[in-house]
Amino acid sequence: MKQFLDFIGKILLVLLLSSFALDFSYSYVYSKSTKRNKIENVINSEAKKYDVIMLGSSRANNHFVPQLFIEKGFKAYNYGMSGARLQESALMLQLIIDKGYRFKNIILEIDLNINSEGHSEGTRARFMPFLKSHATVLNYYKNIVPEFSSLYYMPFYRYIQYDSQIGFREMFFSAIQKTSASILNEGFYALKGEGKNMKYDLTKYAPKKNKDYEFIKDICKTNNINLIVVSTPMCSNVKGIDYFNKIKSIYPEVHNYENSIADDKYFSSCGHMNEAGARLFTTKIIEDFFSTKVE
Repeated sequence: MKQFLDFIGKILLVLLLSSFALDFSYSYVYSKSTKRNKIENVINSEAKKYDVIMLGSSRANNHFVPQLFIEKGFKAYNYGMSGARLQESALMLQLIIDKGYRFKNIILEIDLNINSEGHSEGTRARFMPFLKSHATVLNYYKNIVPEFSSLYYMPFYRYIQYDSQIGFREMFFSAIQKTSASILNEGFYALKGEGKNMKYDLTKYAPKKNKDYEFIKDICKTNNINLIVVSTPMCSNVKGIDYFNKIKSIYPEVHNYENSIADDKYFSSCGHMNEAGARLFTTKIIEDFFSTKVE
C-alpha cells in the first residue's frame, strides 16, 4: 500500500511540476508576442501616438476604416474586437492608457452591445495570458470573474479553460510570430460580398444603463479624452429599429447612424457592412466630426 501511495504521490508531483513548467512557457511566449491580436499588441509593444482610435465590437472592427483618416492627415487605429462586449472594450482602453499611448479622440461603437453588462468568453480569453503578469488585467478581473481563484492560482488552468483561444495552436503561432489579419490594415477587417435575404429582429433587445459604458466615460473624462459615441448602420429590413431611439433616450450623447447607409448592396450581413459600406460610413464620420484636424 505504501508503494502505491508513493507512486501516486510521484505522479501528482510530476503533474504539478509539469503544470508550472507549461504555465511559465506559454506565458513567456505570449509576453513576447505582438502579431496575433490587438490586446497583446498593446501590452507588448511600445506606446504610440494617435489622433483618433476606435473601440467596440465587430461593428467597429468591420466598419471604421483608419486608412481614410490617415489620408486626411490623422493618425488612426481601429482597436475594435470581433465579439467584444463593452466590458472588454473598457479593459482595452485602460490598457492603452496605462501603456502611455497619447491620443485625444475615441470613436466608440454603442448599439447592440449596450443592452446587457455581459462579457465575451472568446475576447476575455485573449486577456488571460496576462492575468498574472499585468496588474491592470489582474485588478480588472479579480472581482468580476467567478472562477478567478482557479484561473489565477492553479498553474496552467487558464490555458486549459480557454484552450480554443490560447491553447497550443495559438501559442505555437505566437512563438513563430505568425501575423494575424486582426492587426493588419490599422486594425480594420474588411468584409466582402453582398448579403442576401437579410433581416434582423431587435425587438428582443432592451437598451439600459450600462456600468461598463459608464466606466469608459469616466476614463475619458479623467484623461481629458474626447469621446465620440455612435451607433453603426443596419440593413433596411430591421424589426424594432426604434431600439436605437431608446438608446438615445437613455444616453443622449449617442449619435445614431443606424439608417445612414440606405442601400443593402453595402452590407455583407444585416448587421455588418462590407468594405464599400464601411468606407462610405467612415467618410460620413470624418465629415461630421473631423472636418478639420484636431490638434
